[in-house]
Amino acid sequence: MPFAYYARLSPARRRTYRKSDAILRVAVPDPAALVPLARAIEPALATGEPRAAQAACQPLVDALNRQLGTPPVRARILARRPHDAGGELHGLYEPDNGGTVARVSVWMRTAARDDVVKFRTFLRTLVHEMCHHFDYELYGLPETFHTEGFYARESALVRELLGEPQTNADVGNRR
Repeated sequence: MPFAYYARLSPARRRTYRKSDAILRVAVPDPAALVPLARAIEPALATGEPRAAQAACQPLVDALNRQLGTPPVRARILARRPHDAGGELHGLYEPDNGGTVARVSVWMRTAARDDVVKFRTFLRTLVHEMCHHFDYELYGLPETFHTEGFYARESALVRELLGEPQTNADVGNRR
């Protein structure tokens, strides 16, 4: 079932949306090798220091890109989330533009109370932004949409990175 904004998309954008929606899992060749890298983020995040968290996130980002054969991404971990009347910004993906390396930015502190976000929430945001990268670089989509398939890919990859069992939705789904 497409999200409400689907009705406002052009026919070409609808095709891209449907392609994205059909991809339910990122087929990482060796997810077990990534579990220690993902787990290393938790103690770094607990320090409350963006540099420590960034130093822990970059190896995971690099390893994901190596395993998937996708171009590099620079992880940038920032302190307090920006916010306005519409809410807080958790993360941002900036694709490669004009020869610069793509970048994922993730904020590690809440806007309202300046608390360090929970590890799983932080990892989910990092993976979410990487899924945008994979939409462009792995799947060749001309645009990246928040579809049910996108969120399924995100959830399945987070579970794999944490070494958790797959769900029925994860098993057997192609890229």
